[in-house]
Amino acid sequence: MSEDVDREKLAGSELLVPLNIYLEAGVHIGTYMCTKHMEKFVYRQRPDGPYIIDVKKIDERIRIAGKFIASFRPDAVLAVSARPYGFQPVQKFAELTGGKSIVGRFIPGTLTNPNLSIYIEPEVLIVTDPRVDQQALIEASRIGIPVVAIVSTDSKTSNIDLVIPGNNKGRKSLAVIYWLLTRQVLRERGVLPPTGELSVGPDAFETKVLSK
Repeated sequence: MSEDVDREKLAGSELLVPLNIYLEAGVHIGTYMCTKHMEKFVYRQRPDGPYIIDVKKIDERIRIAGKFIASFRPDAVLAVSARPYGFQPVQKFAELTGGKSIVGRFIPGTLTNPNLSIYIEPEVLIVTDPRVDQQALIEASRIGIPVVAIVSTDSKTSNIDLVIPGNNKGRKSLAVIYWLLTRQVLRERGVLPPTGELSVGPDAFETKVLSK
């Protein structure tokens, strides 16, 4: 995969993890489409079609998002995923950071209808994929809370306050992104030292595939 990144450019960069962790999980692999909103995060397009996201920009945005999310009370942070590969990453993130999570179908009114038993009032929303988590995104926009979203090359960025560019469809990719985001949030809060590590690796965030 060496053709997908400028290794010389990244050689002098202090990434959150060794470059191979990003590459082996396919965090930088986009889709066959690229919206104008996401062009600034793209490194290049492969001859066979997929757009490749700039690893340095992924890394930078995870740092920024970690600092931003850490500024909120832990239980005021809500992470959602309607995409099955995002279920375990989102739940593990919430468990380790003290936040809340919703996986599967996002019931309309969860953020906007106080009469519902499931109604919650978060102060910030983390979206795994704006294309499939659209209901949550719309409601967050309606009540005026900021949204952090993992966004692939095929998405618009409307109503998103902080974009984390990355592969939001891959099982291993989502595990690595949420693992790093969890670590950054805890580092920024002072729960972990500035270079501290989580007690678990990306595997703990990875949705398991049941064998037939």
